[in-house]
Amino acid sequence: MIEQLLAWKTIVIGIWLALFFTLERCFPATPWKLEDPDQHFSQSRHLVQNAALWLINLLLSPLLVIGVTLFAAGHGLAWRQQWIPQTLGPAGIILDLLLLDLWIYAWHRINHRLPFFWRFHQVHHLDQQLDATSALRFHIGEVALSALLRAPVIVIFAIPLASVIVFETLVTVAAIFHHANVRLPAAVERRLALFIITPSIHWVHHHAVREDTDSNYGTVLSCWDRLFRSMSKNRRTEWMPLGVDKLVENRLPQLLLLPLRKGS
Repeated sequence: MIEQLLAWKTIVIGIWLALFFTLERCFPATPWKLEDPDQHFSQSRHLVQNAALWLINLLLSPLLVIGVTLFAAGHGLAWRQQWIPQTLGPAGIILDLLLLDLWIYAWHRINHRLPFFWRFHQVHHLDQQLDATSALRFHIGEVALSALLRAPVIVIFAIPLASVIVFETLVTVAAIFHHANVRLPAAVERRLALFIITPSIHWVHHHAVREDTDSNYGTVLSCWDRLFRSMSKNRRTEWMPLGVDKLVENRLPQLLLLPLRKGS
């Protein structure tokens, strides 16, 4: 079953990425800002940069992430069997997805609050033009730290590996959606935002103003930001500047070394 889930994960993410990559170029929500001659990166360089970061993660994740996750899933505490005998039944999967989505909300917020973690996470935020590929743009250090700090959650709540794979698929699908530069009908997006993170919510999180950057931490469900009062009152605008305030996009070697720089 695990092999089937991994195969489906690859297929679903591949189709979803291709779909939104196409839609955002046919129906863009905002103009492509990086074609401005004053900007440092063209659209093609943006895509190459994000693809390179994703490829590094793809190649190194089996060494860093999969092993940690396998170990954690294989050492879950036994209490769960007494409460949810069918750990992969509907109740078990729903519980797992809620717990992991709450965890990723907390992890995302920690990335913004603690300087050590922010040094890795800001590589994602330095993207000055969002599109579907931005969902795959993360420093390998952040990916590894995420797996290490997720492991205790998997152990404590005895989350099965199958549930983790389903959640990782869901998170990636959600991230591609809310990073995408695709124009949605306002009424549709407004209704979706009541339940899930939409582009209009997440783009505010990428606003190059720290007050907005430090808000809207949700990944799948939008309820966590309302519950913990971290939802920004601001709304996305067409020419909202994206990135990190007072910083500009770097080339790939500088991005990889950025967390090691003093004062970054």
